[in-house]
Amino acid sequence: MQDFTKHDQKLEFILRNAARIFAEKNYHSTTMRDISRATGVSLAGLYHYCKSKEELLFLIQDNCFGRVHERLAERLLEATDPFAKLRIFIENHLSFFAANMAEMKVLSHEADSLDGDLHTHVSTKKDKYTKLARTILKEIQYQPGSGAQIDLTVATYALFGMMNWIYNWYDPQGKLKVTELVDNVTRLFLHGFVGGLHAEALNFAPKTMTEPLSVWRGTLASDSQNQPR
Repeated sequence: MQDFTKHDQKLEFILRNAARIFAEKNYHSTTMRDISRATGVSLAGLYHYCKSKEELLFLIQDNCFGRVHERLAERLLEATDPFAKLRIFIENHLSFFAANMAEMKVLSHEADSLDGDLHTHVSTKKDKYTKLARTILKEIQYQPGSGAQIDLTVATYALFGMMNWIYNWYDPQGKLKVTELVDNVTRLFLHGFVGGLHAEALNFAPKTMTEPLSVWRGTLASDSQNQPR
């Protein structure tokens, strides 16, 4: 049992460093030698824990989705109110990835870098997690006084867009605590930035664009010292 624990800790150490390097250089520009230098683990040692760089990426993604979903399932067991469920969902997601920012970036940027069965396995977990969010939002829509019905696909991916973008700007060591981040994101998602305005103030018709927009037309951010032994 002790040997298994040591193996598990060493693998986690390798995965955390691999995630950091993938986040800094991107997956395709990273080599196993880069990871070997960063971890102090020989190439032979790395291949003892994983068969390839792709397997490292798979283990990072699979581990993250597995852990965040497992934590969420445990916390939702006692929740019945859909608004409480949404708060738990947002807090669980943001607190996990605020502590694992490199992993969040890797999940966001390297979603399609896996192939075959590895891609299918991770996508299945990701879809299950996304569907859970959608189910919670659907329960909220059924609440009395929920008002205008927002398309659930738009709402679901807008929520993930808000949460998954934090790796670009959020500093877990900064002034904004994770609890405050969770509170702000939850309020912003549920009530909007101008939630105090009367509903009719938002009843505007979309303008029709008369010509296509072009991006070219201006008019229209060392774990190695903590290696387990």
